[in-house]
Amino acid sequence: MAELPRVPPEMFRFATTERADLHTALLHVLGTAAERLEPELTAGELRDRLRASGWYAPVGDHDLTTALEQLAGWRLLDVIFNHAAGFATAEEYERRNLRYTLTARGEAAFAGLRHATRTLASADALHTAVHTAVLDAVADRLEELDALLADPDPGRDRRVFTCLRELESHLDGLRHDTVRLNGGLRRLLRAESSDLGTFHETGTATVAYLQEFVTGLDQRGETIARALRGVAGRGVGVLHTRALAGADLPRLPGADLVTPWLAARASAWDELRLWFDPDPASGAEPRLRRLREAARAAIATLLQLLDRVTRAGRPSSGAAADFRALARWFATTPGEDDAHRLWDAAFGLGPARHAHLGHADAELVPAGASWAEAGPVAVSALLRSRGTTERMGRTGRVRDVAALRAERRARAEKERAGLEAAWEALATTGALRLSRLGALDHDTFGRLLDLLGRALAAPPDATGLRRAVTSDGRVEVVLRAPDDGAVAVLRTSEGWFRGPDYLLDVRSKGGHDHRRAEGT
Repeated sequence: MAELPRVPPEMFRFATTERADLHTALLHVLGTAAERLEPELTAGELRDRLRASGWYAPVGDHDLTTALEQLAGWRLLDVIFNHAAGFATAEEYERRNLRYTLTARGEAAFAGLRHATRTLASADALHTAVHTAVLDAVADRLEELDALLADPDPGRDRRVFTCLRELESHLDGLRHDTVRLNGGLRRLLRAESSDLGTFHETGTATVAYLQEFVTGLDQRGETIARALRGVAGRGVGVLHTRALAGADLPRLPGADLVTPWLAARASAWDELRLWFDPDPASGAEPRLRRLREAARAAIATLLQLLDRVTRAGRPSSGAAADFRALARWFATTPGEDDAHRLWDAAFGLGPARHAHLGHADAELVPAGASWAEAGPVAVSALLRSRGTTERMGRTGRVRDVAALRAERRARAEKERAGLEAAWEALATTGALRLSRLGALDHDTFGRLLDLLGRALAAPPDATGLRRAVTSDGRVEVVLRAPDDGAVAVLRTSEGWFRGPDYLLDVRSKGGHDHRRAEGT
């Protein structure tokens, strides 16, 4: 297990004191000045730069000196004495003699400060995280490295170095964007309970982005894995050696810069393989595949939450909501007559409970005939006593399904026996030419086509073998393409099959056939 990184305990103490704002502003001014090739500044220059950068809080000489001394005490600043300059007075000596510059620890603290500021500013920018363009750039750099390694000209070593550094930079960006995506999704899911409107808009945009990101991700991952294997085939050691020659590291007496440089390149290459093409012996899954599964799971979760938010914001159309709306209409009617008309319109009921009954032959009674003119309708006596026109009898007995179960069991056993017979006919005791299987019945031939299809759909390994297992995981097929280009012809009761004469090995998943052992 890799050792966890450690940070000096006082490296970020500047951000936890009462003068944290002043300390942060001083580091920012000194870091910005170093980028402009002005690494050393006096106290007066620092005060002027603070005002120019927008620092309007008054800073006295005592406060500024105390803050600089604290930063120097935490080993973030170096204090340089300028003895070569001439000073007219002691006050001028104190003001212009001391110059301040960032130490290596101060530069690291400034880099951490800038990274934290950028991360906080882009915490909600999910639509900019994990671009597929990064994956395309990784594939392009690997293909370029493959072409560069094919050319032994030492003049190409400089380009090998720059191309390798670009590849590692893209890998760092992919790791950073993955962390941002994971954190952004967690924050988005927590925001679902706070602001439904904002969550709906952001969630919809995020689902659209994730769907676009997942589309074609498998093809991109396979392209990168294939390019990785191509570069590895030319030798990772050769790659790093030529990149080292192109880096042209300085030769300092007593300092070994080569060993840590090569160790960093080897670590980055291992990280690249973990992302796209891990060692098959380790059984590890590519991280890109796990990223794809996480994105798909996030899409499903967000769609469920968005559906719940949409239903929560939509007025209910249930009976309870309808009755509440009707009650509000009754409460606002101008008079009793209006309430009666609303009642008739809403329910269509009269004083008789049998008003919904009709004549046995509705065509004999015109639609416009009044009740007084129409013939009588038979009304069940149960309608007044029980509120229903029919007498509910006892429920029927449950049908005996024992025979049906026995029939289904017999059919399943027959299908299983046919499957076992097919595996028995196809089982081999080692690598066997496809043409040596001989005549096959139609069902066994169908099982053989299923095995061949599964094997041909799997990518070949380093030895050229294709492996696949059946859907129940019990039978494994190992397939190798013929080296001599031979053709096999298999005959069945339904016709004949013609194709490459593959080397076929059918056995159980564990390597020991449950019907007969290999070699017997």
